Amino acid sequence: MAKLNIYGRGLSLRMAIMFTCQVAFILFGYNQGIFSGIVGNEEFLRVVDYPSSAVLGFIVAIYNLGCLVGTAVSFTTSDELGFKKSMWLSMCVIMVGATVQTCSYSRTQMLVSRFFTGIGTGIMTSIVPVYQSELCEARRRGMYVCSQPLAVGVGIVIAYWFDYGMSYVDGPVNWRLPIACQMIFAMLVIGMVLGLPESPRWLCRQNRNQEALQVLCDFYDRSADDPKVVQEAEGIFKAVESDAGRGEYKWSEIFKRDELRTGRRVLLAYGLQFMNQMGGVNVIVSYVTTVLEYNVGLDAKLSLLLGGVIQMMFVIGSFYPTFYSDRLGRRSPMMWGSFGLFICMLMISILLSFKGTTLEKPAAAGSVAFFFLFMLIFGASINCIPWVYGPEILPQHVRAKGQAIGISANWLWNFFVAMIAPTLIQDLAWKGYLIFVCFNLAFVPLIYFYYPETANLTLEEIDSLFMGGQPRPVLEEVKGSTWCVSA
Repeated sequence: MAKLNIYGRGLSLRMAIMFTCQVAFILFGYNQGIFSGIVGNEEFLRVVDYPSSAVLGFIVAIYNLGCLVGTAVSFTTSDELGFKKSMWLSMCVIMVGATVQTCSYSRTQMLVSRFFTGIGTGIMTSIVPVYQSELCEARRRGMYVCSQPLAVGVGIVIAYWFDYGMSYVDGPVNWRLPIACQMIFAMLVIGMVLGLPESPRWLCRQNRNQEALQVLCDFYDRSADDPKVVQEAEGIFKAVESDAGRGEYKWSEIFKRDELRTGRRVLLAYGLQFMNQMGGVNVIVSYVTTVLEYNVGLDAKLSLLLGGVIQMMFVIGSFYPTFYSDRLGRRSPMMWGSFGLFICMLMISILLSFKGTTLEKPAAAGSVAFFFLFMLIFGASINCIPWVYGPEILPQHVRAKGQAIGISANWLWNFFVAMIAPTLIQDLAWKGYLIFVCFNLAFVPLIYFYYPETANLTLEEIDSLFMGGQPRPVLEEVKGSTWCVSA
């Protein structure tokens, strides 16, 4: 079957792949941030029957529960469907869920539709980083994949400022329109995916080696006998041939100890996304306006305005790993980032503890600076690195399924934090932040002792890190290659 070629070859095709993945993650960020400016909206609260803080937390968090289910769907379907069909499935689910959310007139409708939308997002976030990792050069993998969490920050900022602008509009449109606009991003992704190629590694696993070779030729804009194409094709073919003898990876094999240390690597990918959420970022992303009102003591309009500016720090910080992660590596930014988040959460807790004293106002004002700094550091470290490190640390035969397991940690602990955050903010106040103080400090030695450096290695070379050897250097030319393509 002829491939629809919309984007051409070489640089234009690589940019189309990157831009499509970024728009998908802008949608991800938009959905993460949009409810922060809505949860205090009088029109919205009337529709969901003025819930308690615990119920409100569940309304926000059920989306993350849906995303968790979406990762399970991805685990069972992505290897068979491939990237393009999985993306279309995820976007269609999001479109249906967003439509019902926009038209909701009861708490039940809102809960069901948010859960359903989350399923689509869970599928998308499981497959997009894997696809981008498998279709980029090793020396630029960090930049390309880190640009996706940067896009998450862009989506969050768009959502916050949209919420802020709509807060000046009367009537239910002030919350229904922001929710409806996620469909614009979903339709864009549906259209852009049409002209993209499948991953060459997935094509090889489907015994479509000729198509896989053609994708590599188009991607690099080189001929089939070019040394660079031959080298990468040979590495992929040999890895797929080796994986064929292992059979399909099942849930029951998660702790399996094989020569590639598959179980350990899946757990490492899971741990990365656990760190991504349990540092406390979701308290700020989903509830920063509530935090600024209840804990800091600002009025609603100023809280919404500052919330939008705080989210911009997320984007600014994300530029750092996008452009420098391949040069600085993966481990170092995660370690200093976790330590920086520990300091920020500790200072926020200390400064907010002065509530009820003569120092309450200046201390609370000082805490705002650490919310800004927290988001800046998070964007520069723990936000981006796990999304590139997870897919590259996983062996090829479980990359899609292992990524689904890893991303499930993001959504499970995102759900947990979103559920408890309203109670932490309103009942525990400054004491609630001590939970995240402890977690961020614990992450530093965990990263140091258990996570190897993977920057600038091909996906096949990373396997040698776990097999007791040293990865061989990436060769620029391959002479006398014997790799061949079966029709």
